Amino acid sequence: MASKIIITGPVDGAFPSILEKLAKLHTKNSFSLAIILGDLFADPETSSDNDNANISALINGKIKIPLPVYFTVGKRPLPSSVTEKLEKSDNELCPNLYFLGKRSTTKTSEGLRIVNLGGSFDPNITVGVSKEEYLPFHTEDDAKALRGANSADILLTSLWPLDIRKGSNISLPDGVETPAGEQCVADLCSALRPRYHFSTSNDAFYEREPFFHRPTEKEPNVKTITRFISLASTNNPSKQKSLYAFSIDPTSSTPLTLPPGTTSSPFTTTQKRHRLPDQEQSYSRFSNPTGSADHHRPHKRSRYHKPPPGPQDCFFCLSSPNVKTHLIASIANDTYLTTAKGPLSTASTFPNLPSPNHLLIIPFEHSPTLGSISVAEDRTRTYREMQRYRRALHAFLISRCGDKLGAVTWEVSRLDGIHLHWQFLPVPVDLIKKGLVEAAFKVEAENEKYPVTFRTKDIGDGTAEKGDFFRVWIWMPAGEDAVSGSDDDDSGGQMKADTVAAEEGVENIGKQKCIVLPLNERFRFDLQFGRRVMAKLLGLDGRRDWRECGQTDEEEAGDAERFKEVFKEFDWTLEE
Repeated sequence: MASKIIITGPVDGAFPSILEKLAKLHTKNSFSLAIILGDLFADPETSSDNDNANISALINGKIKIPLPVYFTVGKRPLPSSVTEKLEKSDNELCPNLYFLGKRSTTKTSEGLRIVNLGGSFDPNITVGVSKEEYLPFHTEDDAKALRGANSADILLTSLWPLDIRKGSNISLPDGVETPAGEQCVADLCSALRPRYHFSTSNDAFYEREPFFHRPTEKEPNVKTITRFISLASTNNPSKQKSLYAFSIDPTSSTPLTLPPGTTSSPFTTTQKRHRLPDQEQSYSRFSNPTGSADHHRPHKRSRYHKPPPGPQDCFFCLSSPNVKTHLIASIANDTYLTTAKGPLSTASTFPNLPSPNHLLIIPFEHSPTLGSISVAEDRTRTYREMQRYRRALHAFLISRCGDKLGAVTWEVSRLDGIHLHWQFLPVPVDLIKKGLVEAAFKVEAENEKYPVTFRTKDIGDGTAEKGDFFRVWIWMPAGEDAVSGSDDDDSGGQMKADTVAAEEGVENIGKQKCIVLPLNERFRFDLQFGRRVMAKLLGLDGRRDWRECGQTDEEEAGDAERFKEVFKEFDWTLEE
């Protein structure tokens, strides 16, 4: 069913009259929601007593709003009274007025996915996502993080995408220069392929011809269409258009024929990523009750299951408001590195390491497996980048601990999973040399009476595997004794060089073995299997459950900062 939306450009403090106008229009048109894009409030540094009185009336609910209205951060800071109220009220400023945040993915009750990147680009912050939600600045990594949303019905950005007018025959009004664009916004639009992309341009209204994106491998005959629209401020002197109403049906398919005047994407030459609709393939305790996917598994009795969480509810999606940004240690082009919440190890587990060093390597893509990343180029790039983080962590361990520590990395790859990630943990190298690490995983599988067995096998990105699997890499520094395996191992059971490193011409600094346990419907696999094995192996049985290892935000941030400081010499993202 189509939803009727109305969007307005920057209000700059004139919200009493604008909200009244929206209310009148809503009476006639029954809009599903409204969006105020850009600055809702006057500049705090020059605001008048009347501006402050209006804000007070708004916060105290004296201005009635008859429909849901969403607003964003523009190019100026929000007033302090507004931020104080938002912090206390879960971003609801008053009844029916909601703050979208600076970097967010929102799914409305109508099923619309709205992705928002507010604020101006801050070139002084070269690494990392911004952690202040209310300041009007974003970083390149903020834009990269939102790519994990995979798709959008509506994209909102304060800034124009670079080159948006390329290939267009539509001119700006006389005397108006093209607003400065940002490459990271162009890349975000290319990645999400929104149906509508709205931005602001103060004194001018601009609506580009629709443009289509390059088809994907999954849908080679489908050309997703984006309409870019930039709204003027409501008080612009030349009375340029500042309101835009339209209807959109999130369930409708892409039209088979292109609208008249449609051009190719202006971002074709810079487009690096191609996204598919989000992979909602499972349900979990993190489910989003407003989702719409239908999933069925055989049960003795029919039972309702909540649909899976989309990116806006996923704890691993950087576009989600649930993500713990203070844990993030490094962000690359397609993946990021973070310290673990509720780490298995502690700061005292490994004496030569200043923090627990239980780490997660996570792709941006909201996909349950590497194989479900449908675009081969994206999948290959993601896998290689995840391996590059592993190699950097191995080099880091050697620099701090010499040949005393090896490492274990494990992965659960299931199509009914939520968001793929690898867990990385150091381990005393003597346990590896004696074969105790490999044995621990195999013995635990036997104790659980799993009807399958581990095999030594290098499966690369896993796409050639016929089903789900649990994978473990066991690594130790070069020069140490190799570990033998059983006679039926595919690789002969020996620790081998990093094949990805060899293919890329990177120096090998260690040896590794990969063991794989196939998963199927014949048995229930414990998702905490890897952690349980490592807890027993390291004598940390009391920390088997991550929920029992909670830390305060300050403790978590302290561990992350200490790790970042010692890891920065090996963090290759700082050099690119």
